[in-house]
Amino acid sequence: MAPRKEQQIFRATLELLAGKGYEGLTVEGVAERSGVNKTTIYRWWPSKAALLAAALVEADLLAMEPPDTGSLRTDLEALVQGMAALLTRPPAADVAVAALGAAVHRPELAAAARRFFADRFAREEVVFDRARRRGELPATADPMLIMDLLAGAVWLRTVFRGLPLDDDFAAKAVSAVLDGPS
Repeated sequence: MAPRKEQQIFRATLELLAGKGYEGLTVEGVAERSGVNKTTIYRWWPSKAALLAAALVEADLLAMEPPDTGSLRTDLEALVQGMAALLTRPPAADVAVAALGAAVHRPELAAAARRFFADRFAREEVVFDRARRRGELPATADPMLIMDLLAGAVWLRTVFRGLPLDDDFAAKAVSAVLDGPS
């Protein structure tokens, strides 16, 4: 499938998820919104869950490139700011909340959520590799734990508590993780 058409399908999938939830997401709706035949969608993805799983990982809407600022601290701050933008700006924020909610009750979507987070961590790992080479991070440091702490802070503050993030939230969160609470 042509990459542009694939992205149209993924965008339609995520927009319908954000607007109608998982129950309201249908392959027919995605086909109509993206301008392709539903048989084309089924040729590439055997189910609604498979389509959503692919969209979560591969959609440009949720794309993230790891920063390379030359410093672990500012790379992590940029990652936190990117997560915060993802969780506070529509339609990505609505997609994230709807996908999380749907994954709670559906094992196939829980697997897709795990794939999404594994993909994100694989992309972020380069930040830690560079930091180790620069001598900013000991070999014993656990990059996944660092990212879990930072991402957890963003998710908890924005999604579960519904609180805004101050302009200096990223710097404070990274400082708390790297330096300890002050």
